[in-house]
Amino acid sequence: MNLISNLQLVVIFLLIGPIECKLHTFYYSATWINANPDGLKERPIISFNGTWPLPALEFEKGDTVNLYLHNGLENKSTSLHFHGLFQNGTTWMDGAEMLSQCPIPPGESFLYNFTLDQSGTYWYHSHSGSQYSDGLRGSVVIHDKEIESLYDYDEDLTVTLSDWYHDESDILVKKQLTRYNPTGAEPVPQNLLFMDKRDVSINVEKNQTYLMRFINMGIMVSQFISFEDHDFQIVEIDGVFVKPQRASMIYLAVGQRVSILLKTKNDPSKNYAIIQAMDTAMLDVQPDDLQVVSINYLSYSKDFENSKPDKSYYDIDNYEPFDDFYLTPIIETPILTDPDYQILVDVEMENLGDGINYAFFNNISYKSPKVPSLLTALSSPDDFTLNSKIYGSNTNSFILNPDEVIEIVINNKDDNKHPFHLHGHQFQTIYRSDKFEEPVTFDPNDKSQNNTARDYPSSRDTDVVNGNGYLVIRFKSDNPGIWIFHCHLDFHLEQGLALTIIESPLEIKKQLHNSLDGKLPDDYLSICLLYTSPSPRDSTSS
Repeated sequence: MNLISNLQLVVIFLLIGPIECKLHTFYYSATWINANPDGLKERPIISFNGTWPLPALEFEKGDTVNLYLHNGLENKSTSLHFHGLFQNGTTWMDGAEMLSQCPIPPGESFLYNFTLDQSGTYWYHSHSGSQYSDGLRGSVVIHDKEIESLYDYDEDLTVTLSDWYHDESDILVKKQLTRYNPTGAEPVPQNLLFMDKRDVSINVEKNQTYLMRFINMGIMVSQFISFEDHDFQIVEIDGVFVKPQRASMIYLAVGQRVSILLKTKNDPSKNYAIIQAMDTAMLDVQPDDLQVVSINYLSYSKDFENSKPDKSYYDIDNYEPFDDFYLTPIIETPILTDPDYQILVDVEMENLGDGINYAFFNNISYKSPKVPSLLTALSSPDDFTLNSKIYGSNTNSFILNPDEVIEIVINNKDDNKHPFHLHGHQFQTIYRSDKFEEPVTFDPNDKSQNNTARDYPSSRDTDVVNGNGYLVIRFKSDNPGIWIFHCHLDFHLEQGLALTIIESPLEIKKQLHNSLDGKLPDDYLSICLLYTSPSPRDSTSS
């Protein structure tokens, strides 16, 4: 059956009627344990119920989630964000600390309750500082049999990728935000993890097709993935299923997901290398002992020898990953029309009077408000709700009207890459420049920039602006909520590289009234009553 016939079949399935949906209930307590995932150093790691890695969560589209999170960390607040999920109608479940909720204090619990109206590959992680680098992160897969039936495969595998640090997140942030680090050089990871381990073998059978879902759950470096003597087809990015594209290498920035179809060999004679490499261009310093390329294996048989690594695997400067700008969603969405509202921001990294290097959007370094932005929106008179000033002087807040086309233009005046993630939405990537030696500002009238938009652009929730380059994205303001747009290099978020989207705030009030009779859940309010801000970087108003 060809792809078009399959797609027509999906539409028929969607029109037939409801699919049986399930309620999933989880009780997790976040606690410290000691673990040694890279085999080099044991360190404190955040577990769920004393176990790490954290659970891989799998659902069907339409299911409902009740996840009770108890904070048993004793010395830390925490939170939980489901990266890539829209939280349509449940913005108070988005988990972004001091935007959509107060942090969960030690000894307290919070119920994350929402229904899944998406499918694809996602992940969950703490949204409290850089805490997820301490291990508080895991995978989420939401199945949709109708969409998945468009692709022919035998087995579904989830492969998590991450960088790994031997220091806890608090120590890393202190190393980053100090006057003794005036250039703002980010801490360098000690290792890469593959499925939360090293030296991994994935057992495969010959002449089979595997749907492999890659998730970069790291905190700093982008990663390259390729397979010795195996090509594959890319079929999904960030929860958006795409028309299959043949490739030999993929690139995943922090927060991004890429799913591929990999066909194994008919007559293998060895176990083939899986090459995993850091994007070393993102590191200010590359220590001599840093292993920037890790080798794992597609294991056809325990009786076969593992192939010997080829020297080309280590030539990162000559890697040529597939350019995901040219992927097309399988359900084509035409390019959004000229924007009704544009947010134009410049990215800069500068030192302030305290000697610390901070990150800025338009000369504003994000600071958390003293009251969650959602509570400000819900509790203020309507006239004030629509005034961005009430949300805090350094929250960099933008008010969006309902059902408009929004364009965000990011001009990167920093020479490093930045993966930007938008909560509550997937966006179309309209333009994405190459890197430049000196900053180049986006100019739609400058023909020398060779900006060419696609009729059916790629769509995702996390994309990269290259060093000294620009990125232009568009989305429809059709999901009322409080959303953050931020760099997912969490060291940069700690430096202030974020802005706040206040989307249709009057509609949020209506949603709360219609779904919860105008009252937030008791546990939501109770953790706010217990919360005392520990941060000197809180906004001075709100």
